Order: sequence, then C-alpha cells, then structure tokens
Amino acid sequence: MEPDLGVLTEAEQHAYRLLVRLGGAGADDLAAHDAMSPAEAAAVLEGLRTKGLAGAGPIYHPLPPDVALGDVLLRRQQTLENARQTVAALSEDYRNHTRRRSSEHLVEIVVGAQVLRQRLRAMQDAAQEEILWFCRANPLAMAGPENAEENSALGRGVKYRAIYERELLEKPGELQSILESMAAGEESRTLPTLPVRLAIADRSLAICPLVPDESRGFGEPTAALIRSSELLDALVALFESYWERATPLVGETPRAELQQSEVLLLSLFVSGMPDKSIATHLGVSKRTVQRRLDRLMDLAGVDTRTGLAFQAARRGWLSAPNA
Repeated sequence: MEPDLGVLTEAEQHAYRLLVRLGGAGADDLAAHDAMSPAEAAAVLEGLRTKGLAGAGPIYHPLPPDVALGDVLLRRQQTLENARQTVAALSEDYRNHTRRRSSEHLVEIVVGAQVLRQRLRAMQDAAQEEILWFCRANPLAMAGPENAEENSALGRGVKYRAIYERELLEKPGELQSILESMAAGEESRTLPTLPVRLAIADRSLAICPLVPDESRGFGEPTAALIRSSELLDALVALFESYWERATPLVGETPRAELQQSEVLLLSLFVSGMPDKSIATHLGVSKRTVQRRLDRLMDLAGVDTRTGLAFQAARRGWLSAPNA
C-alpha cells in the first residue's frame, strides 16, 4: 500500500521521534513515555505504520522517512508538474480565445441613419470628460441644431472640442447653432476640409462612418463603433493633429483692441469664408464687411488680407478668452 502523504499530526511527529530514540516501542511503552492511554498510543503507532514510517507491531520500529516517502514524493512532484503544464496550456488557450472574442467587440458595425443617430446620442449621454468631433458638411445622421444632447453634456461639465468644415459654416442655421454651442462652452475651430466624420467620447469610444460621400446614394449610412484599441488611439492622434492646424472660431467676445462686432467677422474671415457669406451670416452688407476688414488691416498695420490673418494670429485676436 502506498504511504499516506497527509500531514503528520503533532502526536505522530512526537511518537516517531520517540521511536527513533528508543529504537522501537509497543503501545504500552509509548503510552508510558508520552502521557497517553494505550489505546491512543496504539492508534498513533498504526498511523505511523500506514504512512510508511514504522514497521508492523506489536513492537513498532521506525523506518527511514526518505525510503518510505521518497518515491511517492517524486511521483507526486511529477504529477504536480504535469498539472502545472496542463494549467499553463489551458490558460494560454483561454487567453487566445478571449483575445479573439474581445477583438470582435473592439469594432462594432452599425447600419442606418436612425441607429447611428441613437448611438451618437447615447455616446454623449454617457460621456464623463470630453467629446472630440469632426463635423463635415452634409451630416449623415444628425445636424448640429438637432444635437440636443450637447447642451446637457456641457451643463454637467463635459468638454467639447469640435472642428467644422468651412462649407458647413455656410449652411442655413449651422453657424448660429455653433455660436450657441460656443456660448455654452464648446471650443470650436474650422478647416477647409476634414478627412472623415468622427466623434470620440472620453478617448474610449469612437464613431466613424465607413461609407464615403460619393457612395451615400447606394445604401444606408454605415459606421464603426471603435472601442479602446490602437486604432482608437490613432483616431485620437488624427483629431489632435487637425486641431493644431485648425483656425479658432471666436464669438462676439470683446477684445481690448477690437470692437465686439469685429471679433466674429475676423474669425470667419480667417477661416476662409467669402465676404458675401460673412455678410449674410452677420446680417450686414458686403460693403460693410469690406469696410470693417479695412479697419482691421489699419489696426494691424498691414495693407493685405494675408498680413491681417498673420497679425490676427500673432496678436492673439483669435485666441479664446483667457486662453
């Protein structure tokens, strides 16, 4: 019978050491030396025998523990090593399959303007820190004036940074909607064109339409929901690189050197908006726009519009207040 490798009890350890000193003992001898009853001593000695540490009675002789237990320990050690290797293999298999399943959830495809609109609203409702937005002309799912969730998010402290395509600023109602968002706290900039439509919440979720504009007439809008990954990190970096190049939009906030009405005009001018469009949005004549730009050039000490744009940036006329 293979020895039992259970932990020796304190009584068994004491009895084994006593057997070693005595060279052998029966139940009565052990009881006399160890302050226990003969029945208790007999049980302890039998326990040592079953564990391979004592020969058979009635006089129990100690057996070498390395002989009694060595082979068994080696077999148990091999069994443990086999178990360890099995656990390692199963763990690797688990990690591989978990990564594969997780990767399938890193990018989710949504189809249809209504579903996309719902996801954009839900993303803003769940945002805690920041929304980054590329706003191209001809929105796929939700025009700026329809985005009621932004004011709610701004109200609870979510930061918004949005870059608008210049063409979008000329759409009816869009500029006024942007100015209202800016008044509520949005930081807005503009560029002539943007590479993609993009919304990013808390740098942990992005929504990016997949179908190019020229293909919009051939099916429902399709977008990817992209969760934390290197792809998402790349999209955040893309936004930041365009943000650095974009022209700030500044509302009618007074500057020390500028009249209140000139601030927005200058912002729209530097963004590249034509005089006629600026006049339409400001509710003045084209001639009034030109006259105000002439005054700004005089103030900046330049005689070209290119020089005005340079001086506006150099003097901080386009910087956000307190920036």
